[in-house]
Amino acid sequence: MYVYCLGEDDPAKCTALKLSRFGLAIKLKHKYEIPKKAVLLNPFSEKILTVKDKEIVEKFGVVAVDCSWKKIKETFSKKFKAENRRLPLLVPANPINYGHLGMLSSLEALAATLYIVNFKKEAKKLLSLYKWGQTFLNLNRNLLKEYSRVEDQNKILEIEKEYFKI
Repeated sequence: MYVYCLGEDDPAKCTALKLSRFGLAIKLKHKYEIPKKAVLLNPFSEKILTVKDKEIVEKFGVVAVDCSWKKIKETFSKKFKAENRRLPLLVPANPINYGHLGMLSSLEALAATLYIVNFKKEAKKLLSLYKWGQTFLNLNRNLLKEYSRVEDQNKILEIEKEYFKI
């Protein structure tokens, strides 16, 4: 796992930096360090992460771009050379964006990725770093289970529409 840290948020609250400190993710300082074959979590990607991405995650890793949600459009207006994927919609439990659909912390995004591609034990380990980690699982338990069984992006879109009434 990788975290590309842009340093736009409070370092004391940064979940990506904590993952790096605990040796659970490799911190990247420059865009060119992003592995080109890794899954890069991009909220604007047309491709949605599914269980079919397990092999890519296993072989090449997954990258979270740690930036401010206030600068998200600007950050992702630049192209990232990797396998860009959007996470299916989930509800964050982190104290900063609690309940704001899709606005996950880097830790939540990486844990959700691991869960969806069926590395559930590893996902739970990441979430155990914060007391709100279990809340994230509780809020999204049914969705994560459904998403982890679906290979078709259109089915993911159906689940999102049904669950969130969008």
